[in-house]
Amino acid sequence: MKNIFKVLFLSILLVTIASCDNEDTVQLTLAPQGSGVITEPAQGTTIVLNPEESQLNPALTINWTSSSYGTPTEITYNVEVALTGTDFAEPFLAASTVNRYVTWNIGELNSIAVSAGLSPFIEGEMDIRVVSTVGTTGSQPQISETVIIFVTPFTTDLPKIAVPGNHQGWDPATAQLLASSGFGETDYEGYVWLDGEFKFLAPNETGGFFWGNTDWGNAGTIPTADEETGVISGTLEDVADGEVNCFANPAGYYFVEADTEALTYSLTPFSWGLIGNATPTGWDSDTNMIYDAETRTLKLTINLTQQDAPDNGIKFRANDSWDLNLGDTGADGTLEEGGTNIGVPSDGNYTVTLDLSNPREYTYSLVKN
Repeated sequence: MKNIFKVLFLSILLVTIASCDNEDTVQLTLAPQGSGVITEPAQGTTIVLNPEESQLNPALTINWTSSSYGTPTEITYNVEVALTGTDFAEPFLAASTVNRYVTWNIGELNSIAVSAGLSPFIEGEMDIRVVSTVGTTGSQPQISETVIIFVTPFTTDLPKIAVPGNHQGWDPATAQLLASSGFGETDYEGYVWLDGEFKFLAPNETGGFFWGNTDWGNAGTIPTADEETGVISGTLEDVADGEVNCFANPAGYYFVEADTEALTYSLTPFSWGLIGNATPTGWDSDTNMIYDAETRTLKLTINLTQQDAPDNGIKFRANDSWDLNLGDTGADGTLEEGGTNIGVPSDGNYTVTLDLSNPREYTYSLVKN
């Protein structure tokens, strides 16, 4: 009799387990029954993002209806964006949420638009879709209809022009850049090693530097250097006016300025040195740095002694004069004109690098050998 009860108990237990397994199997194979629908924004919405506005201001809200899987369950919604016409071949995941809405501020939408492939300051078409899933084995994602919006993103990078020439093989893609002082400004500047002929070249609408873009050369007679200062000053003309190449003589490291509206340019020869009471010659004279063509930086290997900023340490000085010197206010590795002295952490032999290759954003490093 006991054996009969045991058999009955085991049979009931197996049926119960099988029932649970069947229930789990049903739960793991939820069938999609209706995809969500994007109700906002409207098809063809146009958004122009403004870099001058607070980046925290709301820019775009996306709302959609719930997807259906035939039974109450938590649904995850992934908002994907892509360039219009790419059929989401390489979608960018812009948000993932269990809500049925998402709001992006100006900064967020700008980052999303650029990540999706839109070009700064150019209106582009961007596809938006919502992909839903319950995240269980065997469940199928549901994809909403696509909504197309028009977005004009921006960049906070300063506008730039390139300086291709004899000094780097006339290759626009690898040419040194000059940067303007701000959006809409045409006063470009930067440090470039020049050797003979060169031109100034604008980017195309996507920011690329290629021959065929607008470029500027010298108008009229090639100017010569001022006998006292060594500065070369000239006038620019664009390619449509039949200009000739600009010319730097002698070869050297120049501070280059060009105004593409005023159509002027100038080349000021510069040598840089390291000075300070952490150096062997103290504050009396500087030690010249050497240009490294491979890295486009100025370098110096030198013995330095520990000196604490702000009253002591080192600075970078131009042309053996205090008219232009660079220090590091805030000790963050970036340089400011007339900035705070740079402290040396300990005695030793150092490789000091002055990097002026990124126009208007100059940096340095001290590496102990």
